[in-house]
Amino acid sequence: MELYTNLREGEKGALISIGVYLLLTVFKLSAGFLGSSEALKADGLNNFTDIIASIAILIGLRISQKPPDDHHQYGHLRAETIASLVAAFIMAAIGIQVIIQAVKHIASPAQETPSILTAVVASISAVVMYIVYKYNLKLGTRINSAAVKAAAYDNRSDALVSLGATVGILGSVLGFPILDGITAFIVGIIIMYTAYTIFHDAAFTLSDGFNIDEAESLSTVVRHIQSVKTLKDFKARMHGNLMFVDLTVTVDPLLNVIDSHRITEEIEQKIMKVKPFSVVHVHIEPHTDGDEDSTDFKQHSTDYE
Repeated sequence: MELYTNLREGEKGALISIGVYLLLTVFKLSAGFLGSSEALKADGLNNFTDIIASIAILIGLRISQKPPDDHHQYGHLRAETIASLVAAFIMAAIGIQVIIQAVKHIASPAQETPSILTAVVASISAVVMYIVYKYNLKLGTRINSAAVKAAAYDNRSDALVSLGATVGILGSVLGFPILDGITAFIVGIIIMYTAYTIFHDAAFTLSDGFNIDEAESLSTVVRHIQSVKTLKDFKARMHGNLMFVDLTVTVDPLLNVIDSHRITEEIEQKIMKVKPFSVVHVHIEPHTDGDEDSTDFKQHSTDYE
């Protein structure tokens, strides 16, 4: 099945991220301690959290590929989202530690000026992480994996963190040592914000949240099918990178079963043309004079936000 093939491809992005993060963590922490840079050490700890997050995503992708069983009749695709949730908590814990260390450094700045080598390491890291970001974003978009795309955005924030660390280190070298600690504090805030973003998206998906604009767009596709009289109900949710859509439409009450079934197939095909990785369940009802379209997503936006 192409869905599971895409999940296996998603593992490549996670493995590349793990390898790059592992190397950068070793280089940054080593250079940070040897070169006396709090900003670079904070950046190294940031990459350490990314290793854990990438491993969690890799495990989630592996579990997601397990076929349905008696206890999981819809499959295991949500394991990918649960892994992202776990990674968010781990990142938040490390972020708090980085902020605490940064505040201590700001309160009592080190007298030793960071080595210029630490700025070189940070700048090279920024370039490397931007390249990884572009790769994972392209991969995540192609295979429609929310976890891989989340990893890509994390890669982008890491590139910005390393760029900021470079600026902070250079400022400290030029005679403003407090900038190193301030940069470390900002890195901690970015780690916390990234953790919150991943947590929010994962919790939104696990609670069956769905984007209101996407719901409106898909319902419009159904309304434009000629044989559909009204769209009485439309619900959708994400299950990993698979979309489940449940809808109710009314049709001419004089149609026979065969013609009604053809309408359901047309609806399924139209939606799957827009969203290939989706499962569509259509309920048909006979149209009456009192039937009205009742899918006002704007009025019930809390269901989707």
